[in-house]
Amino acid sequence: MPHTDEEDFSAGERIRRLRESRGMSRPVLAGLCGRGPDWLKKIEAGDRPLDSYTLLLRLAAALQLSDLSALTGGNERIAQPVPTGRLNHPAMPAIWAAVMNRSLVASAVSIDVSELQGRIDQTWRLWHTSAHNRTEVGELLPELIRDAERAASGLDGTERRAALVALSDVYRLTGQATAYVAPGELAWVVADRALSAAQQADDPAAIAVAAWNMGNILRETSYPEEALRTAIEASDLLRPHLDEAPEDWRGVYGALQLHAAVTCARGGREADAWRYWDAGHQVAKSLPSSYVHLSTVFGRANVDFHAVSVATDLRTSRQALALADDIDPDVMPSTERRARLWVEVARGHLQRGDVTAALHVMQRAHGIGTETVAYTPSARTAVAHLWRKAPKAFRAEASELASAVGVTTL
Repeated sequence: MPHTDEEDFSAGERIRRLRESRGMSRPVLAGLCGRGPDWLKKIEAGDRPLDSYTLLLRLAAALQLSDLSALTGGNERIAQPVPTGRLNHPAMPAIWAAVMNRSLVASAVSIDVSELQGRIDQTWRLWHTSAHNRTEVGELLPELIRDAERAASGLDGTERRAALVALSDVYRLTGQATAYVAPGELAWVVADRALSAAQQADDPAAIAVAAWNMGNILRETSYPEEALRTAIEASDLLRPHLDEAPEDWRGVYGALQLHAAVTCARGGREADAWRYWDAGHQVAKSLPSSYVHLSTVFGRANVDFHAVSVATDLRTSRQALALADDIDPDVMPSTERRARLWVEVARGHLQRGDVTAALHVMQRAHGIGTETVAYTPSARTAVAHLWRKAPKAFRAEASELASAVGVTTL
């Protein structure tokens, strides 16, 4: 029986109706999202789930919508603004300018690569320790990008290789700090530059961690098979060196296993997800108990955190919450990862229908990592759901949290 109530339409039906009302063909709309018409046909027919927040935003922007709820529906009016420009975060204009206005002329400015790498390392630490990491790191990135570019273009020999590794590191950090707030073209540019610089340096560990970063971009833009292939190829690059490798090489290898685990979990491949997680777990056990990789924060605590993520993505919420119960969040040296752990726990409670527990946990996540919650799609989606479903006694708290995160309630 055909739908008579617009609130009953699926996301696919909403997309089709909006597309047709604008006189837009399926190939045109799909092309604006970087996908093919068959993909969109399956979305509209309900034969393929639309579970990527990034693609939802692309579709909304292409359909010239100002509010994502026009696609997601719901009886309650929850405004979810669609970012249509480059200025979704105050730091973005300066970062955009630093990335896109790269000089083609070799720099005559002398750059101390060791000092530059020290600044980059300090900024990575800031990323993992600040509750306002996007803002604070974003203020430092433009100068770091320009200095790293100058160093890579103005040096040669061994110093140039070190400068290229630093440049790759800067672009990986840029990708982390601008995730979900940068336009798609910037995300791809910085990921590609990170990998290209590492390859020019001919540094296997730098190549592998840049591939880890590229895999994140691929997975978050709905290319899971390519993301998994990238992680596997990078692992293959490092594996022959592991017996004699420095700790950080093994740390990168372990991070790649966890990346593959989450990628498989999101695709519902339970056995593969836990197999890759266990591979990462074995690497962590081979490293000192205090070991933490500077940028990926791979280590024993991160392996435990990823177990919760894998279980949550597999929608085995009982297992996810049981795993979380056995974790001491304070052992994780990354504020950002601690906040993300609580987001995963909140998602687990929501999967079980326990809105009150999810609200309490999400409030904790926001208190730990304000910008992690405000700029992570899964967290924002959970906050919007909490506002819709919170019991009357907690409605004010849910509304306050939604306002603080930037999920506007009307």
